[in-house]
Amino acid sequence: MSDEELFPLVDEDGNQIGKATRRECHSGTMLLHPVVHLHVFNAKGELYLQKRSTDKDIQPGKWDTSVGGHVDYGETVENALKREAREELGLEIADAKLLYRYIFKSRVEKELVNTYMIVTGCQDEIKIDPVEIEEGRFWKLNDIKSRLGSGIFTPNFEMEFERLMQALEQGECGNT
Repeated sequence: MSDEELFPLVDEDGNQIGKATRRECHSGTMLLHPVVHLHVFNAKGELYLQKRSTDKDIQPGKWDTSVGGHVDYGETVENALKREAREELGLEIADAKLLYRYIFKSRVEKELVNTYMIVTGCQDEIKIDPVEIEEGRFWKLNDIKSRLGSGIFTPNFEMEFERLMQALEQGECGNT
């Protein structure tokens, strides 16, 4: 991961309108760039979360979405999702379901978040990348709910979790 890594810049509909470096996108310029999030559920309806490495430039050491990452310049959102799932969790995914897209804004960046979900067999399939992730495990949804606002999750995940719960309640996520 390099500060000179190139990200596509997009409009609010996801159409590419330019490119910029990681540093430019994360320096408060609010250049809109696409990212992917993948929620990995097990058959029991538990949600896998990763604890971000303490070496990350954004939200180090906090629990976060199962898989999350930037779309590289010249890469499709779908290919970025597959690459990130493979890199971070060792998962080969074929049929992730797109749940929703939204714009997330923090004090240092602005992202177009493309959110997907899958249901996987068991934790044995997951092989975390120790460079990217400090640890990971499946959580009961009530355990996550009871810890919201405690500072252990990234702010982005907490907002994302609310959206995910709404999608689950509305039946948009299949049988989880």
